[in-house]
Amino acid sequence: MRVKGGISTRRRRNKILKRAKGFYSANSRAISHASEKVDRAQAYEYRDRRVKKREFRRLWIQRINAAARLNGTSYSQLMGALIKSNMEMDRKILADMAVNDPQAFTAVVRQVLS
Repeated sequence: MRVKGGISTRRRRNKILKRAKGFYSANSRAISHASEKVDRAQAYEYRDRRVKKREFRRLWIQRINAAARLNGTSYSQLMGALIKSNMEMDRKILADMAVNDPQAFTAVVRQVLS
């Protein structure tokens, strides 16, 4: 006896179409197009969770470098001095301090370099 499986097929397809909501043209309506686009979107989603970490680190380094140069030093000299002085401050904290509290950043730079 033949089993058609209509409900499970429809559920599987609706899951894909739900993820494709908002895509352009047939990419949100036709299951063949939608499944390709959803697969590609998931691949980018997975990859970009890692790329985001790289991009934020780059941004933090740029902000720290700009603030360090305003205080008469460079990023590499500041980070080297931080490591030697055993201060436990990561780049995220330093970058936030450089943007939102420049006086505190200047105090950290002076303490580390002296």
